[in-house]
Amino acid sequence: MIGTTGKRIGAATLALGLGLSLAACGSSEGSGDGASDQTITLGIIPSWTDGLSTAYLWKNILEADGYTVEIEEINDAAPLYTGLAEGDIDVYPSAWPEVTHKSYMDEYGDDIEDLGAYYDDAKLTIAVPEYSELRSIEDLVGKAADYDGTIVGIEAGAGLTKATQEQVIPQYGLDEDGWELQTSSTPAMLNALDEAVQAEEDIVVTLWRPFWANNTFPVRDLEDPKGALGEPEGLHELATAGFSEEFPDVAAMMSAAKLDDEQYGSLEDQVVNQNPDDPAAGVEAWIADNQDWVDALTS
Repeated sequence: MIGTTGKRIGAATLALGLGLSLAACGSSEGSGDGASDQTITLGIIPSWTDGLSTAYLWKNILEADGYTVEIEEINDAAPLYTGLAEGDIDVYPSAWPEVTHKSYMDEYGDDIEDLGAYYDDAKLTIAVPEYSELRSIEDLVGKAADYDGTIVGIEAGAGLTKATQEQVIPQYGLDEDGWELQTSSTPAMLNALDEAVQAEEDIVVTLWRPFWANNTFPVRDLEDPKGALGEPEGLHELATAGFSEEFPDVAAMMSAAKLDDEQYGSLEDQVVNQNPDDPAAGVEAWIADNQDWVDALTS
């Protein structure tokens, strides 16, 4: 299982180019909102695979309905929310606005429409390999020397980074014990986890659920008795202000979309693991097995 991970991580790293746009022309015969030539821009951070998977899912659905869909890749959450608020991005298809990205919603929420949650049980985690003796975040105290005092993190602007730096580390006294969060990128964190697991070395990383890496790597979430990482939250489709007026049919579809654990897991598996070099093909494979779900949205 781990032997193929390098290919997956490499694909995610390749996708991290700043400001790239992947555009495809939609059919001219779609019925959506009566405007087949209208363009909708979806903004994502490509290494955050919930957004990658749902963006390509909506790209497939909306292009079949006559829209032109562009996927704009951005390297961090702050410019993504800025673009959404300023109207440069129409939809962020997998946002974490309740807890993880709450600070961005506090800043930009007046210029953003919340179209609803498509998944209801997302959460942030601190994780270790299954072979680790650690069971709780509290167990990190006194162990900094064994881990070079490092929790391996992701992008500096991620809500998970903010929660770890501002809540987890101080609440558990990890700063006094010599621990620091090493910010990098999601692919870099996954590469470090991959190398550690293959060598059966100890490592502490920031992760989240739902995320394919939890199934690919033998990892275990550390208990968080202080609740420093926050409560489970929903994954939402967020749109720029006025989107539902300009695209009422699309807004209605996105508001109605709901994925359960099995549906979400199979979607991300197809996009990230089964088709790492072609997310569109992964979505096509998923839709072939879930046509009823798509039909219920578009009928």
